[in-house]
Amino acid sequence: MSFNRRDILRAGLGAASAAIADRVFVSQVEAAEAPLGYTLPKLPYAFNALEPHVDAKTMEIHHDKHHAAYVDKLNEALAKHPELKKKDPVTLIREIAEVPEDIRQAVVNNGGGHVNHSLFWQMMKPKGGGNPTGEVAKAIDASFGSFKDFQTQFADAAMKRFGSGWAWLVVGDNGKLEIVSTANQDSPLMTGEGKMPILGLDVWEHAYYLKHQNKRADYVTSWWNVVNWDFVNDQLSKAKS
Repeated sequence: MSFNRRDILRAGLGAASAAIADRVFVSQVEAAEAPLGYTLPKLPYAFNALEPHVDAKTMEIHHDKHHAAYVDKLNEALAKHPELKKKDPVTLIREIAEVPEDIRQAVVNNGGGHVNHSLFWQMMKPKGGGNPTGEVAKAIDASFGSFKDFQTQFADAAMKRFGSGWAWLVVGDNGKLEIVSTANQDSPLMTGEGKMPILGLDVWEHAYYLKHQNKRADYVTSWWNVVNWDFVNDQLSKAKS
């Protein structure tokens, strides 16, 4: 069933908006397994499956070391407030203001890292890339003029992110696409503005340094060859249904 996000917000149906956010992402991110905590999801492909665009060693370290560390540190932080383990990770970070202050930043850093990466692995696939198709293609043209213009603006957001962070394509509260950038492991879900990420690019150096060294621009250019537009279309459909 379709709806107008702005109408929902004006009507004060915040709970409905939150429920939509959960439906979009919870199925894509490993849920809590209380009382044990959160777990590292498996990659949906082999470490070398995205070569030559993303090398196997980077994928192995990125997933098995960096993402695993976010999960471990998130569980460590939640040990102080075990009741929070009952929340799925998306709800946990979307309701970040409700997390006790003594662990809030740890949950921002590590819960954000867990959710961001759980989505990121699915936003790429072997033999991906090319031009977007379906509703995403139409939405990109409507919001940015053309796919080329979208690529330019998205790459600009990735390049201008000082230090570590992410570039995102999100569905705004008006149902239109927007490009945003977040620092470190912050997620657009944390803003409370109803922004739902459907495509994201990790621009932390650990995502590309082994292959591209300090040449972030080369990494951004190469990454377009592995984008999973089927997944992006699926996320857009869920965000609007």
